[in-house]
Amino acid sequence: MFEGNTISGWTLLVTALIGFGITSILGIWFIPFLRKLKFGQTILDEGPKWHKSKQNTPTMGGFMFIIGITAAAVIGFMMNAQNKDIASEYEIIPTARFIVGIIMALGFGFIGFVDDYIKVVKKRNLGLTAKQKVIMQFIVSVFYLATMYFVGDISTYVWVPFFGLVNFGFLYYPLCILGMIFITNSVNLTDGLDGLNASVTFSCAVGFMAHSVIIGHGMENLNILAVATAAGCLGFLIWNFYPAKVFMGDTGSLFLGGLVVAMAFQSGTPLVLLFLGIIYITESLSVIIQVTSFKLTGKRVFKMSPWHHHCEMCGMNEVKIVGLFTLINFIGVGLDILITIFKI
Repeated sequence: MFEGNTISGWTLLVTALIGFGITSILGIWFIPFLRKLKFGQTILDEGPKWHKSKQNTPTMGGFMFIIGITAAAVIGFMMNAQNKDIASEYEIIPTARFIVGIIMALGFGFIGFVDDYIKVVKKRNLGLTAKQKVIMQFIVSVFYLATMYFVGDISTYVWVPFFGLVNFGFLYYPLCILGMIFITNSVNLTDGLDGLNASVTFSCAVGFMAHSVIIGHGMENLNILAVATAAGCLGFLIWNFYPAKVFMGDTGSLFLGGLVVAMAFQSGTPLVLLFLGIIYITESLSVIIQVTSFKLTGKRVFKMSPWHHHCEMCGMNEVKIVGLFTLINFIGVGLDILITIFKI
């Protein structure tokens, strides 16, 4: 801990500038392009009635930060790797986690694109079926874990807060797959208000930046990926903050979900998402609680789920909800910092 992160400040600055610059500048051209193609968001009737004003807002804007974050992360990685022997035994696993993690995020983003394409171009409001999504996400998750296994990342030990290292044995891989699909879809669920997903993911990425600094040596690639993600989210918020001029669509939200999973595995302690992704998890839990309660009792716990919509129905405006949720996630970041420093 605090053993020193060898990455230079210049590399991180360049990474941040590229991620922010490409994402924000792309909006100048890409948003009018989406309007020209008539790739507008369809607002479903079961949502809050006041969301109808967002009908036909351009969607699939996630491509803006997919390009920005990927370019920034790759360039940052190459700058950092210039004076390092990434073929060494020590570096090969972190390097593979970085490269395969980005490929995994792009894979999830592709699933989101197919879903958006069906909704927008084929005019089928529901897009891919839940079964189709899960099968495709399962394939991407297995690809990541299988690839990492073949490069030598075979440990089944996981750090569990308050319990320390726990060996999950043969349960490790099915639990990882379930966790990857759960988190990715949880990030997707968080994309329900202007600026919400980008703001929460920004706070999550900042948490991973702090985590990488605390752990120190060996976390350089995590730092690069987290900086690129945070910068890309900020660049997108220029166009996506209330009132949004563009939505990220499932293309963007599933890509961000893949990035969050990639950063979690890059950290070597995937369960840090219990804190760094506390909003994602509570969003999914609110849906699970709502559905379970209605099926068992016929009553709803929330006025509407996920719970960001419940907050809306209670009279909070979008900006306040985004601020509250981002603050809650930053509290989770603070808890992770304390737990990591004191090795709780």
